[in-house]
Amino acid sequence: MIQRHRRLRKSQAMRNIVRENHLQLQDLIYPIFVTHGNNVQNEIESMPGVYHLSLDRLHSEVNELVQLGIQSVIIFGVPDEKDEVGSQAYAEEGIVQRALKLLKRWYPQLVVIADTCLCQFTDHGHCGVVCDGDHGPVVDNDQSLELLVKTAVSQATAGADVIAPSNMMDGYVHAIRQGLDEAGYEEIPIMAYSVKYASAFYGPFRDAAKSTPQQGDRKSYQMDPANAREALREAQSDLEEGADFLMVKPGLAYMDIIYQLKQNYDLPIVAYNVSGEYSMIKAAEDKGWIDEKQVVLEMLTSFKRAGADIIITYFAKDVARWMRRDEER
Repeated sequence: MIQRHRRLRKSQAMRNIVRENHLQLQDLIYPIFVTHGNNVQNEIESMPGVYHLSLDRLHSEVNELVQLGIQSVIIFGVPDEKDEVGSQAYAEEGIVQRALKLLKRWYPQLVVIADTCLCQFTDHGHCGVVCDGDHGPVVDNDQSLELLVKTAVSQATAGADVIAPSNMMDGYVHAIRQGLDEAGYEEIPIMAYSVKYASAFYGPFRDAAKSTPQQGDRKSYQMDPANAREALREAQSDLEEGADFLMVKPGLAYMDIIYQLKQNYDLPIVAYNVSGEYSMIKAAEDKGWIDEKQVVLEMLTSFKRAGADIIITYFAKDVARWMRRDEER
């Protein structure tokens, strides 16, 4: 038996035939940060190779993605103006809504996912409306849900194929599902950020989205990294409220959670390969300490092995280029 296993591992072609998990380009979703202005393509300092893009630079970026074979993107907005209720998140001509309209006009076949949250649009950086509580500022869950529903409906109206609410308010899937249905968008699925931990891996994203909380943190509405059983309760709640996808965020430190969701639910499981995971690898590669390609492919394949059907990753373009070069050899 041992000899037979060794024989099956002997050549790369044979290894490919017996490989249990395969990373494919259609598994990957590429995040894009859109902002106001003209001719803006500013590299995010903490995320090499990722840019803030104005709408006039968006077409060339997405054209490259399509040419590489990437089929799905998720859009994050970085507005010029912010206020306490995040009104630009649900404005008819908000930066995300304008980007959605353009993308669906240019590339109707592209799956365009809208991040649905208020944190990039509020001047305090929280994912909901902040009010005064008995012991200091708190997030008003119910008022936040009303604005998140408005945001989701405005995004669907602008052309979003999928709504991806990342806010972690209680009851957010039910509220958004009801709001979409009442607005006539019954066919728009919800990619729920079902298991979103209060993680230290989000730092570069908050730099990119300019969404760092101005006071306090998000631990009151994001999960404790020490908890696993809670993840199943959160996923079950989102399933019952009408979620169509279940996401685990971050991915790398929570593969056990990806595995548990895959074992317990039939919905597609999404892993978010977050900004900190991306930036650490880019920094180590820049120092010459690792082989970036091999590390990235190993990491993303491990998400698949753990049970992820879909991976949101800033490495999508890199992976597409590597795959193309390998095919051309």
